[in-house]
Amino acid sequence: MVDSNVEIPTRFDPFAEAEEFSTHRAKEYVHIRIQQRNRKKSLTTIPGLRKEYLSYEKILKNLKKELCCNGNVVQDKELGKVIQLQGDQRKNVSQFLVNAGIVKKDQIKIHGF
Repeated sequence: MVDSNVEIPTRFDPFAEAEEFSTHRAKEYVHIRIQQRNRKKSLTTIPGLRKEYLSYEKILKNLKKELCCNGNVVQDKELGKVIQLQGDQRKNVSQFLVNAGIVKKDQIKIHGF
């Protein structure tokens, strides 16, 4: 009465596909954040740009020229390379990234107050 042709899997992880999907989806977004330095001074940070085909220095140079602000590229342990700009440039940066064709509008998340 027992079928000997049935194979029993030795190891099955039902969440394996969900983990791959969630980590892949989290890395697709470009998060534009603002950090308060002093009372009036603030920084705009842009982590999450794809590093395969991008040159952070070229993007930073064009951002600085178009937005008339200063900035730099910082290496972070967790996030990798992060672009920092002076002032609250969240909306301007999102428009620049979409117009330059670097990311699509639905891939941008703006955070802050």
